[in-house]
Amino acid sequence: MTDYYRSFSLVQADLRAGTITCRQLVDGYLARIEENRHLNVFTEVYAEEARQRADDLDRRWAANEPVGRLAGMVIGLKDVLSHAGHGLQAGSHMLDGFVAQFTATAVQRLLDEDAIVIGRQNCDEFAMGSSNETSAFGPVRNAADPTRVPGGSSGGSAVAVQAGLCLASIGSDTGGSVRQPAAFCGVTGLKPTYGRISRWGLIAYASSFDCVGPIAHTPADCALLLEIMAGPDEFDSTVSNRPVEAYSAATQMASAPRRIAYLRDGVESPGVDASIREATQRTIDALRAAGHTVEPVSLSLLDSLLPTYYILTTAEASSNLSRFDGVRYGHRTAEATDLIELYKKSRTEGFGSEVRRRILLGTFALSASYYDAYYTKAQQVRRLIREETERLFAEYDFLLSPTTPSPAFKLGEKTGRNPDDDPLQMYLADIFTVQANVVGYPAISIPNGATPEGLPIGLQLMASPFAEASLVAIAQEITDL
Repeated sequence: MTDYYRSFSLVQADLRAGTITCRQLVDGYLARIEENRHLNVFTEVYAEEARQRADDLDRRWAANEPVGRLAGMVIGLKDVLSHAGHGLQAGSHMLDGFVAQFTATAVQRLLDEDAIVIGRQNCDEFAMGSSNETSAFGPVRNAADPTRVPGGSSGGSAVAVQAGLCLASIGSDTGGSVRQPAAFCGVTGLKPTYGRISRWGLIAYASSFDCVGPIAHTPADCALLLEIMAGPDEFDSTVSNRPVEAYSAATQMASAPRRIAYLRDGVESPGVDASIREATQRTIDALRAAGHTVEPVSLSLLDSLLPTYYILTTAEASSNLSRFDGVRYGHRTAEATDLIELYKKSRTEGFGSEVRRRILLGTFALSASYYDAYYTKAQQVRRLIREETERLFAEYDFLLSPTTPSPAFKLGEKTGRNPDDDPLQMYLADIFTVQANVVGYPAISIPNGATPEGLPIGLQLMASPFAEASLVAIAQEITDL
């Protein structure tokens, strides 16, 4: 495979024509993975297993036996999704040597449709980060410029698609962790409605925010993966029982004229990179020319999004990660002399600095003295944000904005590890993406050109709950403009 595929429809066409086999596909991806080891994308590659699945598919294809809808799709899994019999570490030393005991529902549904899993992908530790620099395996590098970050926390998953190391990846999105790296890497990332895809088998960061989501080159491929992964699950009480729509078919249908709001701050604010503002305005002009109504709006609670998000997610993280105590789960120190020291040293040794920071922030917000001042207040503001968003979508079909306020930044630029660094600057990379998670709405990031330096730019669209069909349809239309 001298080049790599950017659409599953092209893969299927070549497989049907006999110009390529599944084994050749897998071998081509494995060769590219080896050639791009410097990007630090995969924490583990399932080379022989992938070849065996490919050989079995080729045999079934030759014998005219039934194959699944994803036969020939080579995918990677973010290192927070459980795959039975395979390593699972969430990018953390806390889970060194851990092997998954069961398969996540979303992953199993892909396997049932004959997807080929080629490996697990590097990510920010416990999915906490916006740059993929907090991983115990070291930082992932952006294929467009290896001196820059790929975004996070699903940075390895985004670069894998960007660099042609697999056709698609499955990540997780808590505040933009699928969409922000997709924007930095020039690919498509979809965060579905909260509860649209089961979280069974996903290592929890913040349970009321976490969503499983696909990363691919096109909205059509993301739609197909969503269609297969979505739906009820007896193992997850938070998943929706609503019927799953034909999302993949929706991307092939012409979109009727829509009412689209665009975030005024995303086009006019000096805090947004000039190249991103210009690219967003060009898309707005193109949508108007295509017959859509596109109007500016402002969010009165925009400045409250990040504080609300980080108070609530760190509080939930503090609770979720309390199980990793050196007794029940995770790393156990060899140097403790009593129980309290066992807890302290195990968690200090196992968790990285960003995870410890968020646990401390969350524990503080949940403490008796500050619970009402921070956690309760953040929940109240979350409700106000949801109400404002509901009013917006009573008038418009979509909310458009840049995915990020800047293109990919330099490695080490915003880590907060130097005395003069401000770690809050890293959190600002999520300013446009967190709203969808705070309110539980679906959102997608699609490529929207590049800066003069050649760095990818992303465009985000958000829709009302369970409107993924119309969301992927308009995303595909913009992609095709």
